[in-house]
Parts: sequence; structure tokens; C-alpha cells
Amino acid sequence: MEPSALQSTEQKPKGRKGSLTNPEVAYENVPGHIIPIIEREFDDFDSRAGSFLSGKETEEQFIGFRLKQGVYGQRQPDVQMIRVKLPFGGVNPEQMEAFAEVAERYAPMRKGHITTRQNFQFHHIPLPQAAEVIRMISASGLSSREACGNTVRNVTGDPLAGVTEGELFDITPYAGAFVRYFVRNEVCQLLPRKFKVAFTATDEDRAITLIHDLGFLPRLRDGVKGVEVRTGGGTSIMARVGSALFDFVEVDNGDYLKVSEAVLRIFDRQEDLRANRQRARIKFMIDRIGIDAFRDLVEQELEGDWVGERDFTPDPLLFIDDEQANAPPVPLSPGSPNGDGREFDRFVASNVRPQRQEGFSTIEVKVPRGDLTPEQFRGIAAIMRDHTGGYARTSIQQNIVLRWVRDGSIYDVWRRLEELDLGEPGAHEVTDVVSCPGTDSCKLGITSSMGLNEAVQERVGSMGIEDPLTRRIHIKMSGCPNGCGQHHLGTIGFSGASIKVGDRQIPAYIAHVGGRYEGGVVAYGERVKVRLPAKRVPEAVERWIRLYESERQEGEPFNDFVDRVGPEPFAVAAKDLSLPIEFNLESLQHFIDWSRTDPYRVERGEGECAV
Repeated sequence: MEPSALQSTEQKPKGRKGSLTNPEVAYENVPGHIIPIIEREFDDFDSRAGSFLSGKETEEQFIGFRLKQGVYGQRQPDVQMIRVKLPFGGVNPEQMEAFAEVAERYAPMRKGHITTRQNFQFHHIPLPQAAEVIRMISASGLSSREACGNTVRNVTGDPLAGVTEGELFDITPYAGAFVRYFVRNEVCQLLPRKFKVAFTATDEDRAITLIHDLGFLPRLRDGVKGVEVRTGGGTSIMARVGSALFDFVEVDNGDYLKVSEAVLRIFDRQEDLRANRQRARIKFMIDRIGIDAFRDLVEQELEGDWVGERDFTPDPLLFIDDEQANAPPVPLSPGSPNGDGREFDRFVASNVRPQRQEGFSTIEVKVPRGDLTPEQFRGIAAIMRDHTGGYARTSIQQNIVLRWVRDGSIYDVWRRLEELDLGEPGAHEVTDVVSCPGTDSCKLGITSSMGLNEAVQERVGSMGIEDPLTRRIHIKMSGCPNGCGQHHLGTIGFSGASIKVGDRQIPAYIAHVGGRYEGGVVAYGERVKVRLPAKRVPEAVERWIRLYESERQEGEPFNDFVDRVGPEPFAVAAKDLSLPIEFNLESLQHFIDWSRTDPYRVERGEGECAV
């Protein structure tokens, strides 16, 4: 690998003998500055994009390069989605302002979208402008490198890591070292399929490690820091919950990086997986041979010559940032509720969580559909500067978690969020609906999951739910079976489908109930044997919530109710909603998807996730 041209303000680490990571690359331990920026790559993108646009390079030749730079094709011709990696969700005010500029100048819909993998995406960007966008975000220290393609994707994490009660140690530095070790690493540039990794802070497992190709949970053994390593999880087709690969692997000596590389080396050699891109994830291999046999392969791999060729000690790569030292001062004249105490109390109850550091709290900002406007980007950036010391992280619930808010400043922060239309209570509750972009942009989309998200959120909001058990329901939806909206894990989940009516089609959804991912317990929902027209889904959701409230036992959570009664009562409650629909003027609305005006038809292209 060639040395990078980096800003002189960055602090260079010590070189590491024989490391696959470039010893001349510089690392800056500032929030959001995890992945080193290499200016040469932007010039390469300009050159390759120009070659493609002029017809000198085919789409087949260009696509792999484009994906490695985080530029993804959309269902709409001649425009791209740009995915910006936020390792463990970390972002700073300057980067939020850069996002505002991208959304304002380049995104026709004037928004950025938080994904369920803690990235930001910007849609409908013309290819000639893609390099401009990448350069703009890189100036703020962010990178889109390997956000797409058959690589190690964005490494996700618990947004409360470092500040949550019960953590054995802060996993953040080790997650940062993992990112830095494997980005641009020759071991994982052309894997059989994408590879997803998560680091969580506690056994609550807010990062949901069990649905990942690799997951890490902090462990201590005789005062030595380590991690439990998990593997083999994944949603989409043949959803699987992962297993423990090793109960304890040290981190400070770099063993966790060594084990991870061994796993990636084994995965990279599986030519049988490459033969079928639909079954090319590591979960298929582990499902076939079993976790014990896979562990044996990893242990054999760790005996290879490559292990002695480099130093795995993570010290030069660790992301070390003393957040508390940069925390905001005690407010001089904090505000207090004046006539809005009830609304504020509700916000505090659902969106605010005390940190383990006395006097500080995190605030989870509920971001409807994960979409932020330029004005909201800038407003959050200003709040971060004034009240968080510049610290925030995105979450897999498509929200933003503000960190290091002084307890005395919570009311002032809420008032400013209210001004941005982001002060709504109910973060990670029943009205905080999660969805992927669906047919708004995705080639694989079957239905408008974003449109359904808005309709379901409005319907549930209109129900005026006060019951605390009902509020704990999580509704998630994907515009196709692949699961980017994590519908498998929803207390109530939906995946996009269609219904054929003569020579016409109706947008529809397959429903699941009983999915779970909280408290360290992960299970996928059970399918409800009805296929619901998209326009009838909000009604089905209300019926199912009312069914649960009327027939549950005392204090019985929704998932326990599902475990007891099974999915059949939900199918019965929605049976009439699944009845066939004849095409006529009165039923015309069912043949038009949410947030659309044209008659529906399935237009599913070739996805690029495995190109």
C-alpha cells in the first residue's frame, strides 16, 4: 500500500513492523475521525468516474471500484446513493454541518438518512457530483471508504459505550482500532460477500451482536480485559442468531484482531460461497459445518505463518479520547419548565438516561424515519457545541444520542429540539417506527417502506397510547425480504411483498410478531399467515395492539403474549384485511403505494450488495 497524503495537523502513531495497516497512516483521536483520509483515492474516483461517463469503462468494470468508495447505484437511473461510514455512530458538530451542506447542495430531497447501521446516506446524487460530495465530507474527517461492496462494512456499536452503567470497560477504543486495522486491509477487499461487525458495551447488547458476522462483548478475567467473540448471525434470507466462537479473547495484546483476521481469511477462501451470491454470507458456512467445526478452523488458521509476520498490538490504533475532559461546564442560568412541565416530564421519562458519570445524562433524539433536513443538521450541531462538548452518536434505531448533557441543561436542550421539530418523546418506543428507504431509492425495494412508516406512525400516534407495556412495542419494516429495516427483530415487523390481482399488482406486506433484541436476548419474529395490502397495514397494527391489550395477562409484555398464544390470533384478527381486492374506482387506492401517485407494479432491479 502506498503512503497517504494527510493533513499535517494529524498525529502520527508509531509504525508497526509488518502490519497490513499502513504504518505511515496518521490517526486523529477526535470524534468522527476514525478512518484515515487518503486524498489519492478522490483523484482516482474522479478519473474512474470520468472514464465511465465517457464510455471508456463499462459499468461492470466501474461498479466494484465505485462501491468501495461508498457510492451505491439507485433504482433511478443516473443518480447514486452515497453512504458515509460512522464507526460506532460517532459524529461531531463540524460533520453535522458538512452533512447539512451535502443535503442542501446535492440531495434533491434535502435530507440525510440515518441507517440501521449508524451510517448517514444521501440519495439521488448525480455521479459527476459524487466526488465533490466525498471530498466535502472528507474535509470534516469522515470517509465513505468500504461503506458498500464485499468488504468489512461500517463497524457499529452501542451509542452509550463509555457512559453506561454496568460496563466493565469502555469498548470504544478497541472498536476504533478494529476499524483502523481492517479498512483498506488487503485481507478483506474482495470477500465472498459483505461482512458486518458490532461492538457492544454490556450484556444488554444494544448493538445486537448476535445478528452480525462478528460481534464483541466486553469481558474481564483476572483483571485482564477481553471480549467474548460471536459469529454466524445475520438477517435477510435464512435469518440466523449467532453463536459464541470464543468466550474470552484478550484485547490489549491484539488477540481480538488476530482472531478476527483468522475468521476473515477463512471466509475469503470459501469459493463455494462465491458461487451463489444469495448464499455467500459466513452464516451459511457456519450453519452447514457447525460452530465447533468452524472454531477448529479458526484455531488451525491461527497457527499459520501470517501470524508471526506482524505485531497485532492495538496501541497505535486505539481510539483514545477523554470525553469527560471536554464535557460542557455547569450552566450558569439553566431553564426550567414553565407551563410545559407535563410534556417535558414525558420527554425525560422516555428519551433521557443518566450516565454513570454523576451529573450527566444522554438524550436520545427521536428522528422520524431517520431523516434530517439541513436546518436540523445545523441545529443539532449547535446544540452539540453548547451542551455536549461536541459528542453524539447515531443509533441503530435511526436516532441520535446526545452525550454529556449536564442534568441542569436537559430542559434547555429539549426546548431547542422542540424548535427543530425533534423534541417528541417516545424514543425507542411504539411510535418510533424503523424502516429502510425501500422504493424511494433501493434497487431491491418492492414497496414504499418509508411511506408505510409515516402512515403507521401517524396511526399509532393517534391511538394516544399511555400504557407502559404497550409503549415497549417496537415496529420495524423493510421494503423487501432482505431486512435492512430489521423487520425480523420487530415486536411487530413487516417485509415488502406484492399481491397479484388479474393483470395488476397490489403493494403488500408479510407480517411477523414476537421479534426481540433487548436485554441480551435475540429472537426473530414468527410469521403471521396473512399477506396484507399495504394500505391496510396501519389498521392491522391497531387491531393487533388492541388484541394484545384486551387479552394479555396481568403485566404480560407483548412478546410473552406472543409466546403464549402464537401468531394465529393475529392472523384471525386481520383475516378480513387480507381478503382479495377487485380493481375498480372504489378500490383504486389499494393499487397505489404509500406516498405514491402512480399505479403500483413491482420493479425490482439487480442489487449491488454482492457485486
